[in-house]
Amino acid sequence: MADAVVEWLPDGTPHSPRFGDIFRSRGADGQGGLAQARHVFLRGCGLLPTASAPPAWADQTRWHILENGFGLGLNFLATWHAWRHDPHAPTELFYTATEAYPAHADDVRRSAAPFAELQPLAHALAERWTGLLPGVYRWTWRDDAPGGPPRHLRLTLCIGDAARWLPTLDVAVDSVFLDGFDPARNPAMWSPEVLRAVARLCRRGSRLATWTVARTVRDGLAEVGFQVEKAPGLPPKRHCLRAVYDPAWTPRTTLRTGAPTPTRPAPARAVVIGAGLAGSAAAWSLATRGWHVTVLEAGAAPAAGASGLPVGLVAPHVSPDDAPLSRLSRAGLACTLERARALLQPGRDWAPSGVLEHRVEGKKRALPHSADWQTHGAAWSAIAEPSRLAAAGLPPDAPALWHACAGWLRPQRLVCAQLDHPHIDLVSGVALARLARSADGTGWAAYDTDGRLLALAPVVVVCAGFDTLALLRTAGHADLPLHALRGQVAWGPVAALPPPVRATLPPFPVNGHGSLIAGVPGPDGARHWCMGSTFVRGSTDLRVQTADHAANLDKLRRLLPHAAAALAPCWPQAQAWAGVRATLPDRLPAVGALDPQRLPGLCVITGLGARGLTLSALCGEVLAAELLGEPWPLESALAQRLQARRFAERPTTATQPT
Repeated sequence: MADAVVEWLPDGTPHSPRFGDIFRSRGADGQGGLAQARHVFLRGCGLLPTASAPPAWADQTRWHILENGFGLGLNFLATWHAWRHDPHAPTELFYTATEAYPAHADDVRRSAAPFAELQPLAHALAERWTGLLPGVYRWTWRDDAPGGPPRHLRLTLCIGDAARWLPTLDVAVDSVFLDGFDPARNPAMWSPEVLRAVARLCRRGSRLATWTVARTVRDGLAEVGFQVEKAPGLPPKRHCLRAVYDPAWTPRTTLRTGAPTPTRPAPARAVVIGAGLAGSAAAWSLATRGWHVTVLEAGAAPAAGASGLPVGLVAPHVSPDDAPLSRLSRAGLACTLERARALLQPGRDWAPSGVLEHRVEGKKRALPHSADWQTHGAAWSAIAEPSRLAAAGLPPDAPALWHACAGWLRPQRLVCAQLDHPHIDLVSGVALARLARSADGTGWAAYDTDGRLLALAPVVVVCAGFDTLALLRTAGHADLPLHALRGQVAWGPVAALPPPVRATLPPFPVNGHGSLIAGVPGPDGARHWCMGSTFVRGSTDLRVQTADHAANLDKLRRLLPHAAAALAPCWPQAQAWAGVRATLPDRLPAVGALDPQRLPGLCVITGLGARGLTLSALCGEVLAAELLGEPWPLESALAQRLQARRFAERPTTATQPT
């Protein structure tokens, strides 16, 4: 996929061999793309008020717009502007778009430069506009109306051909901006396959708008169930096209549920078991959508289990074929960094410091060799430069990658920040013993060891690490194939190290055989270093092990020999911390409903293993998308791989409520 090249003409009009047809259709009279976006697309889909009617989305809980050619984003920016200035607009606006040839961030900014009202929005979009490899990207902006409830705009951008991505979408849309190149010049963008894929995503009454009135487009839309009409166009064009999905037949659909209702429903309720990374992410994702969440935690404070790690890394996984785990890790990294920017203090709680990956143990440089990676991949990962190797004390020929978007993060700070929401009630120090269906069969009840009811809700999300297994058994679910994975790290204050030792610590985190993170502020504000972790399968012993303490030094000797030699005399004085994580056989998390027919409302987020920091926020968003019928925040195929129901089950006898 080649990079899109945009040239700018003297009058400020953008021109490109790929985008030129669209640009020529957008306001050659000087009104520009904003006028076309408002007249053709927003007004064509009824999203602007008229003298006789409010916008179609007025007082809806949620609205979903589909665009099949994002371009430089002017339609999106115009929609964002209209939504944020409409006090009756939906609280949740989803905008899903495809784009085969993403432009540069600077082009996104320049395209909005003539329109003062769009410039702040274009800058906000351009800040996220980086590393656009083929795949799905989700960006969220909170934009509350004065005196109103919290509102969110969620952009799902699918990089690749529309014909590739449209069939993978599985949530109904309310409005369609049918955009793209001139049908005569690029008929593939308007092919029967594309139009059928668009129609499949529409519910009866969904509106569609486009700038072209070509006969092939009108006939194609009519064939797939749209009632089509010409409307006055934006001068100098005489006409544009408007359509409503209203087929003469009853459509068969495999779309997920979750359609908006005319009246705002009462907020839903959920109980989340566990106040670690997974539990806090689940609670936050539901609470920001209006749910009231009770979080039950066995420890005296949040992050009492494996999420109490002093500091951890958020970093991508790379592979020559850009395997599913690699794409999943990038989506998780992007989601975690977005959450950190919104909730945490940089330099104290986290930092996008970049991470050097030393490819030890015979591992080779494993970056993909595709043209897309050559164009956009360096924003994620690249071959490490000699200067970075030297800063880490490694020889210039050491096999290593530099992950520019990666960084360090203090898990406990993220957990606490996610739980600090007005719709979340945290109950710590509870002795949770079992889960059972409520007496009326409409929800789930959580009981302590004395049989007292702790919480009751229609949905329960078990995020208790390896303890999830025992709780699911009480709820009547057969064994999920969870395995315990014990990890131990070594850490200590940087100030306690002799100055020559401090000088050997790398200025950025290094991973590849364990990881070394240095100079990170601890709870007391002092700078600390942290090395680990060990991986002991099948162990749930939280006691510090002398052998594991020595094993972490051995790991460091292979990862960073120079730093290990300097730290070795100080190693006996280093502190240690241990935690138990949970993994699944396929190395992927389990998210969502376990058995929606037999055990409705019983959900999990578990099996994150050593990637809890990178994947937990994304897993919370996947859970919310499943429960609310929202568009997936990542590739649909990857979301399906995460579904907890993928594991076969054997019914057991559930413990009945007293």
